[in-house]
Amino acid sequence: MSHTVSPTSTVRTSASDSVFNLGYIRTIPGLLKMAQMVALLITFLCVHCARGWPNWAAFQYFEVVAVWFLVVLLVFFLMHLCRLQAKMGCINWPLTEFFHYSVGTVLICIGSIVAAVKSGGVSALVAASVFGFITTFLMAVSLWTSYSVSCGPHHTGAAV
Repeated sequence: MSHTVSPTSTVRTSASDSVFNLGYIRTIPGLLKMAQMVALLITFLCVHCARGWPNWAAFQYFEVVAVWFLVVLLVFFLMHLCRLQAKMGCINWPLTEFFHYSVGTVLICIGSIVAAVKSGGVSALVAASVFGFITTFLMAVSLWTSYSVSCGPHHTGAAV
């Protein structure tokens, strides 16, 4: 009867092996996403809780755009936080985020302009338009930074 000894190995987990990428929160894109979510949440709450809308259709559009981009930003934030974009390689995530920021910047800017023009002196709607402009600026900054990642020049190591 022969005895075999198999070596045992210990598995060590480091911070990079964890499920959550908490370091993303401290990066510029992570901070921008959090600031955009806060500004969009304030925008949505100001429009949703305002009474006496002077133009119902315009502010309903602004409310829908704000909540839609808030949800999508939350999804992108959670994807980066949980490192899901690395597990779904069939989608070009930098290009998807670039498209999201380009459409979001335009639509939120349009909603903010319409809200500023048609607010009728309702202070909650004026505040919503101000936070909409803040969100537009933050999304334009994210658009500019994501452009260099998804559409900028790609250098290869091969000499031609």
